[in-house]
Amino acid sequence: MVDLARELKVAINTGKVVLGTRQTIKAILRGEAKLVVVAANAPPNIKSDVEYYAKLAQIPVIVYPGSSWELGAACGKPFKVASLAVIDPGESNLMELASTA
Repeated sequence: MVDLARELKVAINTGKVVLGTRQTIKAILRGEAKLVVVAANAPPNIKSDVEYYAKLAQIPVIVYPGSSWELGAACGKPFKVASLAVIDPGESNLMELASTA
C-alpha cells in the first residue's frame, strides 16, 4: 500500500507540485497536470470545478481522505490546501496510486 501523504512529500521535494484551486485549474487547462488531489472536505463548488476540468482533460483525481488542514500539513505547509496538481511526480510513486484509484 502506498502512503499518499508520504508520496506527496516526496513529489513536493523531488518533483513539481502546484498548490491551490486556481493554480490547479490553470495547470489542468494548460495540460501540465498529470494528477490532481482534492481534500475530502473541500467546498462542493471547488471540488466539482476541479473534478469537472480534470475529467475533461482525462486527468486522474484522488480524494485525499483527510481535511484540507491535513492535506496542507502533508504538503509541509502551515495553511489549508483544498486541491493540488502534480506536474512532475519526481521520485514519488503517485502515478501508481492514481492508476489504482
